[in-house]
Amino acid sequence: MSITAGIDIGSTYTKAIVIDDELKILAKEVRATGFRLKEVGYAALQACLEEAGLESDRTDYVVATGIGRHQVEFKDIHVTDLTASARGATQLFPATLSILDVGGQTMKCSRLTDAGKVHSFRLNDKCAAGTGAFLEKTARYMGFSMEEIGSMIESSKESVPISGVCAVFAESEVINHLSLGTPPSTIMHGAIDSLVGRSTQLMKRVKAEPEYTLIGGILKLDMMARTIGQQLNTKVNVPPKDMVQFVSAYGAAILGQWRLERLASAPEQCDLRSGSAYGR
Repeated sequence: MSITAGIDIGSTYTKAIVIDDELKILAKEVRATGFRLKEVGYAALQACLEEAGLESDRTDYVVATGIGRHQVEFKDIHVTDLTASARGATQLFPATLSILDVGGQTMKCSRLTDAGKVHSFRLNDKCAAGTGAFLEKTARYMGFSMEEIGSMIESSKESVPISGVCAVFAESEVINHLSLGTPPSTIMHGAIDSLVGRSTQLMKRVKAEPEYTLIGGILKLDMMARTIGQQLNTKVNVPPKDMVQFVSAYGAAILGQWRLERLASAPEQCDLRSGSAYGR
C-alpha cells in the first residue's frame, strides 16, 4: 500500500492530508500557519501520521501546494493551489467545471475543462475585504469569535449594505452601523452579502459555468454557500464541513498517488506541470 501526503500551506491555515492508494483519507490536520512556514507543514504531517498510526517516515510521496509550498523542504514536488484544488474538487464532484475558493487572505475562481484541467482563473483584488479575513475582523471588532458567526448570521432577519471596496473603508461602515444601534447579527449578514457579491463578480469575470464547487474555510458558514447559490440561481457543490478546508491538500495527495503510478509505469510521461495528471 502506497501512502501519499498533501501539504497545503495557506496564508492563514496549513492543512495536511494522508491518503492510501485507494484515495481513502487516513488522517487530516489543520493548524494556524503563523510565520514558521518550514516547521508548520512538517508538524501538521507528523500529526496526521500519528493519528493514522503510521511511522514518521512512512510517506512514499509528498506534494506541497499553497502560498508557502516552496518552503516545504521535505516535499517531493510542489504544484499550484489551482492545480491541487482542481484535482481535489473533481474527485469529490466529478462534474465540476468551476471552483470558487474563498480563503483567509485570498479569493480565487477557476474554470475547468471537461477533462478537469484549469482553463482560466481570476484572483480577487489585493484587499482583505474580499476574503474571510474581513469577516473575522468584523466579528472580532464586535466582540465575537469566528465560531459564533454562523449562529449569529442565521438569527438575522435582514442585512445592511457594506459596500466599501477596501477593508479599511468597509470597517468604517461597520463602525458607523454600530454607532446607529444596528444589531451585530444584521451587520454580519451585510458582511456576508458583501463577500457573496464579490464572489459572484469574480465568477463572472472568469466566465464560470455549472457545475460550481465552493471550497475554503469560510464555506463552513451555510449561509455563504446558500446565498451564492441563490445569486447564481443554481445548485452549488460544497464538500462536507470537515473537508471544505482540505480540498487542495486532498488534491495534492491524489496527485502524489498519480505520480507514483507514473513513475512506476512510464516515468518519461510523468509531468504534473503539463496538466496531464487529470486524464489517465
